[in-house]
Amino acid sequence: MLSWRDPLRTPARVVVAGVSGVGKSTLARRIADARDLPYTEIDGLFHGAGWMPRPQFLADVDLLTQAPAWITEWQYRDARPLLSARADTLVWLDLPSPVALSRVLRRTIIRSRTRVELRNGNTEPGMWHAITNSEGIIRWALKHQRTYRRTVPITARDHPHLQVVRLRSQREVDAWLAGPLIEQ
Repeated sequence: MLSWRDPLRTPARVVVAGVSGVGKSTLARRIADARDLPYTEIDGLFHGAGWMPRPQFLADVDLLTQAPAWITEWQYRDARPLLSARADTLVWLDLPSPVALSRVLRRTIIRSRTRVELRNGNTEPGMWHAITNSEGIIRWALKHQRTYRRTVPITARDHPHLQVVRLRSQREVDAWLAGPLIEQ
């Protein structure tokens, strides 16, 4: 695992990977602030009204990744090849399953109660949907935890230009943000 202390690599095009609810968007915003990178939430590009996929999603990802500097989440199977090819750094939040599950539960409960607008007029569908629906966020997170442990190493192998930073605990995240991220 490389850190950003590598003097030959100053990251400018960054993707943050991890299962739903683990803190990808939060970390991406923190990196964007620390490195002065423009941040785009990929969910906002993907979801249209009524949680329907936007037809121009991949065109928007293409446009985003043509910029010289950017940060977003490494999500959506169809977008990952483009993101991987154009990113220079992939930060992988590989936190333990209980941490990821507790975070997605807490976030879903809060969003369900407050009915806060998330993006493009959408709100959290509610706890019942999150738990019982096969596409509900909690079941989705549980089902896809192992996906990243399989796909990130394959992506790193297939894209040797990618600098991969794997963070396995909140302590590692905080130390990395305070150390390699800030020092350059």
